[in-house]
Amino acid sequence: MNLTNEDVQEIVRLLDASPFAELRLETERFKLILRRAGGEAGSWTQERRTLAAPQVSSSAKTPEAALPATRATQDATPKTDGVVEIRPPIIGTFYRAPKPGAAPFVEVGTVVTEDSVVGIIETMKLMNSIYAGVRGRVIEICVADAEFVEQTRVLMRVQADKA
Repeated sequence: MNLTNEDVQEIVRLLDASPFAELRLETERFKLILRRAGGEAGSWTQERRTLAAPQVSSSAKTPEAALPATRATQDATPKTDGVVEIRPPIIGTFYRAPKPGAAPFVEVGTVVTEDSVVGIIETMKLMNSIYAGVRGRVIEICVADAEFVEQTRVLMRVQADKA
């Protein structure tokens, strides 16, 4: 079960009505940290990571049991020849760079690790880092900067390392 926009909105609403400055919520599948920004009501920062091990196709010859649990924020979908599709964990606006005018997190040809940030998704004014969740090389970027995405959309494809 993934957190929906409505879930996050309800959590923020409850926190706004509380005296608490921070909320930490961690399960086997995700970790969510909300902090009151500057002590102002209605102003929150968020760190969210989905905890899951990526799956690589059998042609990558990496035993699935040998893959460590990683902090990936997408469903890494195995394709043929070790290509992994990175999908968003939530709906929102996808950004390729940390701020307007900055260099993108990754380009085609960039080598990534499981913990590499490959983009961010803005949902309800909260920025969510998107982690590669796989070790390999970006071979295709499928979404334009500032494009609205849903969880079924492929953001990019990564050729997984074979080792």
